Amino acid sequence: MAFIQLVMDRYDQILIRTWEHLLLSGSACALAVCIGVPLGMLIVRYRWLAGPILGLAGIVQTIPSIALLALLLVWLGIGYPPAFVSLVLYALLPIIRNTHAGLANVDASTIEAADGMGYTHSQRLWLIELPLASPVIMAGIRTATVIIVGIATLSAFIGAGGLGVFIVRGLSMTQNNLILLGVVSASILALFLDSLLGLIEKFLKKSLRQNV
Repeated sequence: MAFIQLVMDRYDQILIRTWEHLLLSGSACALAVCIGVPLGMLIVRYRWLAGPILGLAGIVQTIPSIALLALLLVWLGIGYPPAFVSLVLYALLPIIRNTHAGLANVDASTIEAADGMGYTHSQRLWLIELPLASPVIMAGIRTATVIIVGIATLSAFIGAGGLGVFIVRGLSMTQNNLILLGVVSASILALFLDSLLGLIEKFLKKSLRQNV
């Protein structure tokens, strides 16, 4: 009952912090897609780049999020910038890896058929390969989104706002319900975004089956 009352009392704050969290996570994910998908396309074409690029993205995943935030804090100062950069870096690996996997697993006979019809490399990529690989790419974006929403709660420790503010305040005031509010809110947001992207993924698969 105490938790429900807390939610009712802080309803306006929850909306504000959720919006902050969504803006931070959404903008970071959007930039990660803009970087990660082209990198995935690049390492399919130039296979010798796959090891270094995936390796560097993988190294970032091994760095504890608090440590990465502290490192970026030194260079970028406090607040939004270090939080944003750290989230982009954490989101890159699943997007790059799934883009690479999706494009690399496009059936060879389909590619040969496109070449036989006179498609250029760019036409084949945009009209054949990317549409076929899109469900796999979307799965990577879903994974990256869930990772970002979870890690974004730590951004409150450096003044970037979001739902992590409830966790920080709960820890400082020793209020478990306030901590729980931040955790539950972030979890619900992650599940909502994952479900939304899941619907988009299903739509892409359905469209692909209809066009085959």
